[in-house]
Amino acid sequence: MSGRLEGKVVLLTGTGSGMGRVTARLMAREGAAVVGCDLNPEGAAETARLVEAEGGAIDSSAPVDLGDRSDVEAWVEGAVARHGRIDVLYNNASMPRFAPFAEQSDEDYLFTIDNELHLVWRACQVAWPHLAEVGGAIVNIGSGAGLAGVRTLPQAAHAAAKGAVLALTRQLAAEGIAVGVRVNSVSPGVMATPPILAMYEQMGAGAPVAPVVERTITARPGDPMAVAYAGLYLASDEAAWVTGTNIVVDGGASAIM
Repeated sequence: MSGRLEGKVVLLTGTGSGMGRVTARLMAREGAAVVGCDLNPEGAAETARLVEAEGGAIDSSAPVDLGDRSDVEAWVEGAVARHGRIDVLYNNASMPRFAPFAEQSDEDYLFTIDNELHLVWRACQVAWPHLAEVGGAIVNIGSGAGLAGVRTLPQAAHAAAKGAVLALTRQLAAEGIAVGVRVNSVSPGVMATPPILAMYEQMGAGAPVAPVVERTITARPGDPMAVAYAGLYLASDEAAWVTGTNIVVDGGASAIM
């Protein structure tokens, strides 16, 4: 690897599985000291084991409830105490609940907003002064759901939360100019993460995401590594003149009818 993050301290949420695990491994291979967190201690520990087996550096904290501001503060301040700085905050974690709009309960709607939008807000706000000290960067994971509706997938709460993450990213980029903090986002399409693979295993061609996947360049769910590489670019000094942008990684699904 080229050491694109050599010497940088990267805070990464949701490292216990899926895109978070892939991203943790990639960023550690690129030289970052990764500070990860997750609700699931077993998943976070397995990610840490994989990173360390590859010679990478990772501090892993779990369980960390990103819905609890005191947990977020303890995680961020602990990273600063151990490493002396924060260069990147990478907001990967999310936990949506899906249901048709007309039927979704207030409880599940609010749960989704808290676990896809509010956790990004909290982490950004707590890490902000530390990032301002070094001219750091924030990478938020959005979603294709924040850009386009899907007739076959009941995802109104998820779409509302991720659309807000994209808008928040742009506003933080505007406010970040004054203090030297870059803020960008990556919007994945349908990726081959454990929940998507389980959906296909159970439902096959009848999976609600199948019409979206059929429009991609491979007609298959995407490799999570594609999202991690986009995030790596935005976190690195290669993107020093990039802020307020959203990189869509969806195999062309949102651009091809």
